[in-house]
Amino acid sequence: MKVAMIGHKVVPSRRGGIENVLTTLCPMLVEMGLDVTCYNRSTDKVENEYVGTVRDGLYKGVKIKNAWTLNYRGFAAMIASFTAAIAASFGNYDVIHFHAEGPCAALWIPKLFGKKCVATVHGLDWQREKWGKGFASKYIKFGEKVLAKYADEVIVLSRAAYDYFKETYDRETTIIHNGINRPERKDAQRITAQYGLIKDGYISIVSRLTAEKGIHYLIDAYGKIKTDKKLVIAGDTSDTDDYVKMLREKAVGNPNIIFTGFVSGDTLHEIYSNAYLNVLPSDLEGMSLCLLESLAYGNALLCSDIPENTAVAEDRAMYFAKGNIEDLAKKLQALCDDRQLVETLRDGVDEFILSKYNWQDVAASTYQLYQK
Repeated sequence: MKVAMIGHKVVPSRRGGIENVLTTLCPMLVEMGLDVTCYNRSTDKVENEYVGTVRDGLYKGVKIKNAWTLNYRGFAAMIASFTAAIAASFGNYDVIHFHAEGPCAALWIPKLFGKKCVATVHGLDWQREKWGKGFASKYIKFGEKVLAKYADEVIVLSRAAYDYFKETYDRETTIIHNGINRPERKDAQRITAQYGLIKDGYISIVSRLTAEKGIHYLIDAYGKIKTDKKLVIAGDTSDTDDYVKMLREKAVGNPNIIFTGFVSGDTLHEIYSNAYLNVLPSDLEGMSLCLLESLAYGNALLCSDIPENTAVAEDRAMYFAKGNIEDLAKKLQALCDDRQLVETLRDGVDEFILSKYNWQDVAASTYQLYQK
């Protein structure tokens, strides 16, 4: 069976959730006997961690092709999804798998050619603040309507998303959660040399710097507490330069707030491995890989009480009321003051999450959906 993947920036990569998913999932599908092709945006390049891993157009058996596009904010994804959809329509593929709602605006093209199409909704993207209420948001909502009507199968990541499509479109979907592998833990070396960070000496968030991730709440709450622990914000812009500028302005005058920019490889492993506490203050999620990673590293986790977080972490994390800076500050202070509470949250949480969500199950479920 031949499968084409459309909708991501670049594979291999961990630049975003979709890229992280496909970088992990696609080689596993190849091992299961599928012929998998990923259509990368022509303007995007793999980051340093993956340089040299793509040889002769292959990454761990996954075929890599370019979808032509322009490197222009807001249009790169739209153009690439259409050029990839056209190319895949003329290809000998059994299944064309679209990822994210915006790219699904092009899903009707392969349907005209009689192709079987699968759509994975990684989140209700039209709700993301970075797209505002103009053309971009309406375009993404259009993609949602196209996938709800024309996709042969729709994958969602949570019960909340399942209920949304059932209530809004009377559309049946299939829940296939994201997975997590056992991570590699690293002693603090690079982060000590570069940022002066030591084990248990900082609170961290690993995230794209977008408004729905709630990082502005975290900076405000951090400014209200008394602690000697630094705040590490690991991540970079995602067409959100104005938001990132606002975050940096909030942090002016506080040398304990550290912006690392995008990190991967050993630096990322070290940040996760040595944090005193991870925070995920999102207003909106599909199924957060950062949440899964935080718990898989055995970290104490404080996150917003949205259903997409509580359904995954259950009682193994501490929660604050979404968007409530005072409650977030209160919980941060409590965790900074109570080492035993942090140790209780850490106890066995890695085995809990690794047994609950694993990529082998994700790959098997995806394979079965293709067969269906």
